[in-house]
Amino acid sequence: MFFASRLFLRHSDNLNPFPDKANGVYRCRKMKILYSRAVLPGFKTSFGLTLFWLGTMVVLPFIMLFLSTIQLSWQDFWLTVSNQRVIASILLSFKMALIATVVNVIFGTLIAWVLVRYQFKGKSVVNALIDLPFALPTAVAGIVLASLYAPNGLFGQWFNLFGVKIAFTPIGIAIALIFVSFPFVVRAIQPVLNDLDGAIEEAATTLGASRFTILRRVILPALYPAIIGGAGMGLARSLGEYGSVIFIAGNIPLVSEIAPLIIMSKLDIYDMQGASAVAFLMLLLAFLVLFLINLWQWYLNRHYTSK
Repeated sequence: MFFASRLFLRHSDNLNPFPDKANGVYRCRKMKILYSRAVLPGFKTSFGLTLFWLGTMVVLPFIMLFLSTIQLSWQDFWLTVSNQRVIASILLSFKMALIATVVNVIFGTLIAWVLVRYQFKGKSVVNALIDLPFALPTAVAGIVLASLYAPNGLFGQWFNLFGVKIAFTPIGIAIALIFVSFPFVVRAIQPVLNDLDGAIEEAATTLGASRFTILRRVILPALYPAIIGGAGMGLARSLGEYGSVIFIAGNIPLVSEIAPLIIMSKLDIYDMQGASAVAFLMLLLAFLVLFLINLWQWYLNRHYTSK
């Protein structure tokens, strides 16, 4: 019967187009559509709309940024990006973004573990709070953080007793970046932990592996690609963050001024080419960092899945 069904599917163009369910035979056209992506209904239209949307929303802004940058001569471009204030702001942006990413990887992995592996009252509330930085306007987040960590704020006054100042310092920038980017790590790790087969851990336990060994040799290798992916998204968000930082950073040149603030200050004086030059340099550096992160993620994924 299976062989007859295959013959029917192969030569059914001249046969009855209606399915014969009693014999396990279905319409050939339907089967062709299911097994051929090239003839999916609306494929050309949907693919064209996809390219149009990506080109309009992603590629075109980058092209316009590039065109605005090349209006500068090489001497003017280098004079702009080699300015001491610009270099200090870019270095501070990357430094604080990396610190925020490391902190988020540690605590984001822990939070994802708790949400997946444990059952407790209020779990749904905690899970919903993870997405709060996504929904909260960044300006509101900046005002809240500044009010908490200002010298007379709820937390800031206690830190002042030990001579530690958070608001209007790089520490405040790091806290703001941690706040806005930590959901990326949690949401990247959660589904992987959810799908992790518990039988593998049980097998390792029966073979005499300790909990630390299971964590190091079984669980973490499966989580590495998700951790790197979440860290990459969080790093990208931190590098471009502006709204939550301006209220707590203080915008002190060479101290607490990040690259997005430099760009905005140039736009305020209508220096479009200067702002484009700094933005283009930030784009190149961010692209390089994300490329290396994706390369690392690909290597880890290939290395551990091949074992």
